[in-house]
Amino acid sequence: MLIHPQIDPVALQIGPVAIHWYGLTYLAAFALFMWLGRLRLRHPPFNRLQGSGAWAFKDVEDILFLGVMGVVLGGRIGYCLFYKPGYYAAHPLEVFFVWQGGMSFHGGMLGVIASMVWFGVSRKRPFWQVADFVAPCVPTGLAAGRVGNFINGELWGRLSDPDLPWGMVFRGAGDLPRHPSQVYQFLLEGLLLFVLLWLYARKERKQGQVASMFLIGYGVFRFIAEFFREPDAHLLWLQQQTGMSMGQWLCVPMIVAGVVCWWWHAKRQK
Repeated sequence: MLIHPQIDPVALQIGPVAIHWYGLTYLAAFALFMWLGRLRLRHPPFNRLQGSGAWAFKDVEDILFLGVMGVVLGGRIGYCLFYKPGYYAAHPLEVFFVWQGGMSFHGGMLGVIASMVWFGVSRKRPFWQVADFVAPCVPTGLAAGRVGNFINGELWGRLSDPDLPWGMVFRGAGDLPRHPSQVYQFLLEGLLLFVLLWLYARKERKQGQVASMFLIGYGVFRFIAEFFREPDAHLLWLQQQTGMSMGQWLCVPMIVAGVVCWWWHAKRQK
C-alpha cells in the first residue's frame, strides 16, 4: 500500500503570485500540441497540399488558440450541464466561478469541435481534414492533465484490494487504499492512445478516419478507466441504478459516433 505524497499544489510562490502545478501541466499540454503539430505537417495528406489549401505552422498556432477557448468554455459549460444541472440552474452566476473547479472532458471536446468548425469555415477547409490534423496531437495534453490531477490528489479511484501493490491512500478519501485512477487514465487515454493514434495517422487514411479513431479509442479507454474511478458523490445514484457511471454513459455515444463515422468515410470516399 502506498501513501499519496501530498505534493503542494503551488509550484512557485512569488509574493502574492502563485504558480500552480496544474497550470504548468496546461502549459506543457499546449507546448506538446505545438511540437506535435509541427511534426504533423509532415504527415499525409498535409505534406502534399499546395496553394490555398496548404498547411503552415501558423495554422497550428491558430488552431491551438481556438482550441484553448473551446476547452475552457466547453469544459465548464459541459460540467454544469452534465454533472450538476440542478445546482447551476438554481445558482446561474456560479457558472462563471471557474476558480471553484469543475470541468468536463466531454464538454471540452464539444467546445473543441466548435472551434474546429470555426477554423474550417474561416479557412475554407473541410471540417474532417481539420479534425484529422488535430486528433493525434490531443492525447498528450490529456496525459498532462492527469498528471495535474495526481499532483493535486483529486479524482481518485475506487477502493482497491488491500493487497494491491500500487493501492494508494489519498488525503480526504479515508484511510483505505484506492486505485490511482489518475495514473490509469494517464497511461490509457494519454500515452497508449497517443502511440496508437500517432502510428495510425502516419499513413494515408481516408479523410475523417483518424478523427473517428480518436473517438473510438478515447471512448473505449475512458469507459475502462471509469470502472476504477470513484464517481462523483452526487451521481452515485446513476451508478447504483444503471450499473454505469456518468462518464461511461457519455462515452457510449462517442464510441458509436466514432464507429459510424469511420464506416461512413470508408464507404463514401475512394
